[in-house]
Amino acid sequence: MQTADGGLREQRKAQRRKRILDAARELLRDNPESVLSTERIAERAQVAPATVYNLIGPRDKIWEALAAGFMDELGRRLAVLGASDPREVVRSTVRLFVDDPVVSRRMVREWEASGLVLDRSPIHQIREALADARTQGLLRADVDTDALASVVATSCVGALHQWVAALIDDDRFLARALFAMDVALAAAAADAHRARLLAPLRTRGTA
Repeated sequence: MQTADGGLREQRKAQRRKRILDAARELLRDNPESVLSTERIAERAQVAPATVYNLIGPRDKIWEALAAGFMDELGRRLAVLGASDPREVVRSTVRLFVDDPVVSRRMVREWEASGLVLDRSPIHQIREALADARTQGLLRADVDTDALASVVATSCVGALHQWVAALIDDDRFLARALFAMDVALAAAAADAHRARLLAPLRTRGTA
């Protein structure tokens, strides 16, 4: 059982951790190509460098923590939307990154495990939305929605890295991510819904 003092300590620790991550984001937005050092973050957050290391960890852990913050925010957005539409999950994910382009681009470029940035979320929400679509009869009963979700997520990660490298703009990032989902939905469509799920592919190119 946690004491009142213990609960207060944890609350203060969480507040300092949030301040540290907010400081990291502010530094990136102020100077997108600056070195994100523990000392500079500590100075901006008004904590000791040791506090940054103890609460977050070395630089790679800072990128990981920023990525976790992105995915937590995505979970909150989807919960508010009550999103069960696979396309809306993809759309919300893309919007999350383009809403904070400086931080998200540096995070993906610098974090060694950035290929896993979508592993926790929205892959879970995509799986759930596709499973719901199968239950509703929109997709064939024999479709492996987990495998389908993995294919879509892989395509979205590819589009994300193209956007990070400035090879495509915000609109094309969204278009390519939605295209991946639309191809998956059309390929798995139940006969009664095939025409509707094919419609987006007939009215849009691959961008």
